[in-house]
Amino acid sequence: MKIKRISHLGIAVKELEPVKKLYGEALNLHGHHEEVVESQKVKVSFFKVGETNIELLLATSPESPVAKYVDKNGEGIHHIAFEVEDIDAAVEELKAAGVRMIDEKPREGAHGARIAFIHPKSTHGVLIELCQHAHSH
Repeated sequence: MKIKRISHLGIAVKELEPVKKLYGEALNLHGHHEEVVESQKVKVSFFKVGETNIELLLATSPESPVAKYVDKNGEGIHHIAFEVEDIDAAVEELKAAGVRMIDEKPREGAHGARIAFIHPKSTHGVLIELCQHAHSH
């Protein structure tokens, strides 16, 4: 598996606007993309930091994994995402190595990326997302 870079750090929030204000005004970061990802029941807002992004995650439903995370842990870093060259091969390689996956097959994520999550029980408590952006196909 070839990891190309850290794509983004996902941060779970209870409210989007005050956090966007903090990142945009106080930290002087440029927000460049926002969308609702219906399949994951989240609204995401991205801020560019060099080659990496900060992804703010707001649950759009109490059943969202992000809502459950915030209820249990409060706001904060939710996951780290690594951009990979070939997500299908990466998932298969990890499964073959006995790594527990949340997603046995890649699914659609924000920006039209294909994503798959590694279970935190296999990564010493860190939720890791693998992503392959549309321009990487």
